[in-house]
Amino acid sequence: MIDVAVFGAAGRMGQRVVQAVGAASDMRLVAGIDAGEDRSAALAAAVMVDFTCPDAVMGNVEWALTHGMHVVVGTTGMTPERLDAVRGLLASDGRLGAVVASNFSIAAVLMMRFAAAAAPYFESVEIVELHHPRKADAPSGTAITTAGAIAEARRRAGCAPMPDVTRTGLDGARGAVVDGVHVHSVRSQGLFAHQEVILGNPGEQLTIRDDSFDPSSYIPGVLAAIRHVVAHPGLTLGMDALLG
Repeated sequence: MIDVAVFGAAGRMGQRVVQAVGAASDMRLVAGIDAGEDRSAALAAAVMVDFTCPDAVMGNVEWALTHGMHVVVGTTGMTPERLDAVRGLLASDGRLGAVVASNFSIAAVLMMRFAAAAAPYFESVEIVELHHPRKADAPSGTAITTAGAIAEARRRAGCAPMPDVTRTGLDGARGAVVDGVHVHSVRSQGLFAHQEVILGNPGEQLTIRDDSFDPSSYIPGVLAAIRHVVAHPGLTLGMDALLG
């Protein structure tokens, strides 16, 4: 049995994780912690799962690792600097593991992989991510990860810069620029989590789109990450390694 503590347990995603861990035959929920609550109830856990907020996540991760727990992080805000800090904590105890993923949906992981594979074959690539208005960050972590993968694939292929002669415009009209890739964020009631990657050549266009309609789309990936982290010391970034 894998003893699990869920941080952010009262949130929309945290509630689903609590239910899923409780229903899993190989896991036991030992604590559900939310903002302002005493973390000591989680000390019996082998794995801490964090779905909180960018301001809280790093404190929770540091606390869990220093108390000998593996960690699974689905919260956004894990910058390169924060990931380096996690690597340092993991290095001090070679038995511990951490899985940090911007998205646990299998469809989203495949969307990112397909986009990176296609990007070198097109002159233009842009990303549109669409989420509910309760999402605190923009662009989404998934969009940032996708943009980085696209940019790296294009660098390896020696692609020319994307064509764009825009010289004037309102602030934000062309979206944010992440590693050279334009990313546009939509926040609207009725949406949950959606992203499309638009790739273009003269006379043709390819659109790769992922739609998550409910937090249940993330649950199989979260459970897989819990099972993975207890057997794989060190930092695992993203879900690719879990999918082979």
